[in-house]
Amino acid sequence: MPARVPTSTDAIRESLLRTVAEQGRITTFAKGTTIIHEGERGDAMFVILAGRVKVYSSNRDGKEVILDIHGPGEPIGEMALDEGMRSASVVTLETTTCSVISRDMMRRYIAANPDFALQLIAKLIQRTRMAVENVKRLALLDVYGRLTTLLTSLTPGQAGLGVLTERMTQQELAERVGASRDMVSRILHDLANDGHIMIRSRRIEVLKALPPA
Repeated sequence: MPARVPTSTDAIRESLLRTVAEQGRITTFAKGTTIIHEGERGDAMFVILAGRVKVYSSNRDGKEVILDIHGPGEPIGEMALDEGMRSASVVTLETTTCSVISRDMMRRYIAANPDFALQLIAKLIQRTRMAVENVKRLALLDVYGRLTTLLTSLTPGQAGLGVLTERMTQQELAERVGASRDMVSRILHDLANDGHIMIRSRRIEVLKALPPA
């Protein structure tokens, strides 16, 4: 599967993000550090420079649902602009370096750089669409449908084939689709036995189109 060729829009987006990242305080967090707590008042945005983070929500019983995984070049906590409460928690999956940008600094930069404001709006729209799709999957699909839809979305270019772009444990997959680890393990085992996927060293490769049921 050929790699996606970066477009001029990608280059502009990366340039703008690098520029805004230079405005912040560079901070490195150890693996397992919660850098955003659900329910707290947001006062900063983070731009990931290295490492990976998990965005998740949990209840009082400790049950979690993973909303997304983000890596280098991704902003997180951008909704701090409205001074509202954080809608999810973010924890580092490995040693992670971020540029931490205060709300006031964000506002000044956005006011002076409308191109970045447009890119930030586009990112918010994209994530809102993803959130809507996640809700639809949880409400309308069974566990098999939710898992195969997630696997397809994680293939290169969402083309449905190839090695998943994220290295995930079966527990992490289960948390992403709102199911038990045992159920996810059984489905993956069946898909592997039928030759649809291959699992090696926590990497999943989709070898052929996943059946609808």
